[in-house]
Amino acid sequence: MTTHRTNSPGFDDATAESNRAPEALRSSMVEGIAARHEQLGRAMPTAVEAALRTVPRHVFAPGVELEAAYADDSLVTKKNERGVNISSVSAPTIIAGMLGQLDVQPGHRVLEIGSGGYNAALLAELVGPDGAVTTMDIDPEVVDRARTCLDRAGYDHVRTLRADGEFGAAEFSPFDRIIATVGAWDIPPAWREQIVDGGRMVAPLRTKGLTRSWALQRCGDHLVSRSHLMCGFVPMQGAGEHRGRAVPLYGDDREQVGLWVDEDQPIDAAALASAMAGPRAETWSGVVVDKGEFFADQDLWLVTLPEFCVLTAQQEAIDQGVVSPSWRLGTPALVEGGTVAYRARLRPADPETGQGPYEFGAYAHGPDAPELADRLAEQIRIWDRDHRAGPEPVLNVFPAGTPDAELPQGCVLDKRHSRIVLSWSEYTE
Repeated sequence: MTTHRTNSPGFDDATAESNRAPEALRSSMVEGIAARHEQLGRAMPTAVEAALRTVPRHVFAPGVELEAAYADDSLVTKKNERGVNISSVSAPTIIAGMLGQLDVQPGHRVLEIGSGGYNAALLAELVGPDGAVTTMDIDPEVVDRARTCLDRAGYDHVRTLRADGEFGAAEFSPFDRIIATVGAWDIPPAWREQIVDGGRMVAPLRTKGLTRSWALQRCGDHLVSRSHLMCGFVPMQGAGEHRGRAVPLYGDDREQVGLWVDEDQPIDAAALASAMAGPRAETWSGVVVDKGEFFADQDLWLVTLPEFCVLTAQQEAIDQGVVSPSWRLGTPALVEGGTVAYRARLRPADPETGQGPYEFGAYAHGPDAPELADRLAEQIRIWDRDHRAGPEPVLNVFPAGTPDAELPQGCVLDKRHSRIVLSWSEYTE
């Protein structure tokens, strides 16, 4: 279904050329997304590709240069008084991946939580004339902006709501699909209750600082994952807001290196900051990875450890040699007392040539640095031996209060509304 407005007769050549430019940029954007899907061993669904080729993304990015509107990057649309991003149009590759996870079919009723307008327009293309799309946000400014852009692009049939997404949109339920485009710490009961049995939701779920987009299918009273993707999103506001805790460790403002931990995780910040100024221990695992090989599931294995948190570092600290993490903005780490260990920047298995494959290792600071580095390296070996070539991790989401005896085996993460179980085998009743 193509619903956006096109040129009308009588436009001069210059106007026609200016309207062809977005189409060329959009085509290039889609080809790039398809290539990245192929690199990751995934195929972009035909319907998602068609929607991306149809919806004029630049209309949802007023004031942004055309090239930037069609770049594979997120577009920040609002910041709070502290300069923190609180609303954005997500990067096209992330959008395409999540829409693929959602598996929208013609005629579906879809709820989007977190509104920017562009994703809602793509959903409108996917559900077709017999479906219905509702997009909601807690921020009236964001909703008004989405409404204006949707109308301008020709998607006036998409419903916009200003309300707290924690509670869904019961008056328009049940939904066949629900998608959250904001980072959630938990799965609210309303989302599960407002989706049909067998329906699917996609949500960027954050656990111990690690975010994954999980496709979750409703199976009676619980949800079970069907796929997951790496992603990053601005956090939910309102009743579902849940902030983690940033623990600064190094720098003049002690923010050049830091940890991101759950609010209730015990951390001795002073001892860890002192440890960062001391010597570094290292252990190498013997586990290697080829250049470009996907290994993000290793992070999900490490998140099951009680000591898990996430290390972040500014480039300045890396250049100074203070830390050398595998990823600057989210490297798996372990904390125990006054000691911190983190996954090291991968090193070439052949140091003479500097070529791959590349080996995983661990760096650590603190009084028990050698032992904690060894523990992290051993967990990488366990992942390599038991899970790397096996089934993908599975997430089961049960209501809070579900007895232990009714949960599958795995790592249990208790949240406000849910008992989440991360395992490597699907739950069957």
